[in-house]
Amino acid sequence: MTEINTEQRQQQGIKKTLIVILCFIAVVFGLFVNRLSMDRILSPKELVANGAIMFSSPREIAEFNLLDQNEAAFTKHKLQGQWSLIFFGFTHCPDICPTTLAMMNELNEFLVDTDYAEDTQFLMVSLDPARDTPIKLKSYIEYFNSDFIGVTGEFLSIHRFAKQLNVAFQKIVTNVETGDYTVDHSGHIAVINPAGHYSGFYKPPFDVSRMLMTYKSIRASAR
Repeated sequence: MTEINTEQRQQQGIKKTLIVILCFIAVVFGLFVNRLSMDRILSPKELVANGAIMFSSPREIAEFNLLDQNEAAFTKHKLQGQWSLIFFGFTHCPDICPTTLAMMNELNEFLVDTDYAEDTQFLMVSLDPARDTPIKLKSYIEYFNSDFIGVTGEFLSIHRFAKQLNVAFQKIVTNVETGDYTVDHSGHIAVINPAGHYSGFYKPPFDVSRMLMTYKSIRASAR
């Protein structure tokens, strides 16, 4: 009987040891999987190397009054509560603007299956308000994505807003007789945080895979 009891205790001890080992392996594996699923936080140098320049201290944006493509007021309040990626362009832009908006749509599609989709908004602010009425802007911006926001308004209001986000632009007459013109402008994409502050920008040329990686890093570091 003594030998049998001793053998049973040994077997029970072995089972308990195996259970402890299996639990330990499960915990380690869970931590490993969780680490793999976490978005990698890049260093400032790595962000810059991948086209994202983030300020050490986000810059506050002054009040402004503009209009969206539905003729609703677009103010500083609309930049608060979510992250915003803002590009400045115009509907008559021959190449840079449609290419950038197509890339932004692609980035948006990559974000759909992430935690960042619901609180990220994409905007294009027109630098040509004389031609880009809300109606014109609506058909243009929604061609790329119906959820994108188009913004226009009075020229001076747009100029002041653009200046706050380091956007330079200039009207260039291309035909004196007809009055045709184009607009030369900065091509970066401004990053606005949920406080409505200017946090940094993406510099062209844009690569959607690098933007996705850096944007995930920016969001993960802000948690």
